[in-house]
Amino acid sequence: MEIRGERECKDCGTQWSYYETGSVSCPSCESVRSVGVDEERKRHTAGQAALDLTEVRNMIDAAPEAEVAEAAVEECREFVRRTGFIDAGELQPLDDVYLAARELRQVADIVGRSYDPTNDEELYYLSLLRGADRGERPAPDEVPDSIREARGLAYAEAVQAYRREIGTWIDDQDDEYPAAMGALATLGDHVKRSKALQGDVDPATAETLVRAARNLAEAVRWDDEDALSRCRERLERLSE
Repeated sequence: MEIRGERECKDCGTQWSYYETGSVSCPSCESVRSVGVDEERKRHTAGQAALDLTEVRNMIDAAPEAEVAEAAVEECREFVRRTGFIDAGELQPLDDVYLAARELRQVADIVGRSYDPTNDEELYYLSLLRGADRGERPAPDEVPDSIREARGLAYAEAVQAYRREIGTWIDDQDDEYPAAMGALATLGDHVKRSKALQGDVDPATAETLVRAARNLAEAVRWDDEDALSRCRERLERLSE
């Protein structure tokens, strides 16, 4: 949505930034009666979401594994639901916390529903649970074969969401970015392919998809031709 993020309370006169608080309520008197005081509306999809898995980790020794996994799934689902990538008109990066949350949601669901997860699956799940909220992602070569579909699907869905926001951001700009639009379309084709395969792609391929999306964002944010070239190279590699 496009909003005037700098607000002034009609009841007490307090001014605040919706972009910073994510709330329409006045921070002084909690009134919801306010008016925008900035001159122009700006696209804003980013929420004030923060992933905190501390409580979930504290459940490990006291609750059944399925219950812990369900709590992890719900925490990640809520974080993903509230996360956007355009902050006060500025396109933000596709960060590692978001990617890790997407993957943990998939992996925790698998482990939680499994009657007898393997040691590799269990250790991988716990490594994500331990570090996802700090943006710690296991390297592609650490992904167990039985988990790779979860990683591939999680990353495809993350790139799909990010690609949509890149497109929205481009639509809001005065420039048309014709060169980037071709790469945006090709990126979408590779997302569709990964999802059609239910994420059953090599983890290195999933990582390349993420890096291509990041390169594309860098290209349009900074008008960076080198970043666009890197994006195209990675997309060509995915087509091989």
